Amino acid sequence: MGSRCRISRCVIDTIQRAAADAAPREACGLLFGDRDRIDAVQVTENVSETPETRFEIDPKALFAALKAERAGGAKLVGYWHSHPRGDATPSATDAAMAEADGKLWLIVAGEAVTAWQAQGPGFEPVDLGVF
Repeated sequence: MGSRCRISRCVIDTIQRAAADAAPREACGLLFGDRDRIDAVQVTENVSETPETRFEIDPKALFAALKAERAGGAKLVGYWHSHPRGDATPSATDAAMAEADGKLWLIVAGEAVTAWQAQGPGFEPVDLGVF
């Protein structure tokens, strides 16, 4: 993804609304766009057994997005989730889940939205610009 990524205000609004609606559970979903721009978002079900403290994107939604991408659909560039009781930085659990696939992770906590590039394990911060 690089060190800078642009994101649509509509995408941020959708993520923040979904996070507020899901609280006190973590909300999650998929991000679509290209290497340096996020144009679309999908809210998915959090299928974690402990959604108050962890997230797991519904595998059916993830596989459907990957299948659509292979068929010429929108490119999956990353994932997003909320921290309803924390801040918008990756937790130790997030770092352990990160793969070295370069995907973008957005984390929302209240009004704060941050972006991180997966380096597996762990993340590098990404400067997020809103358009």
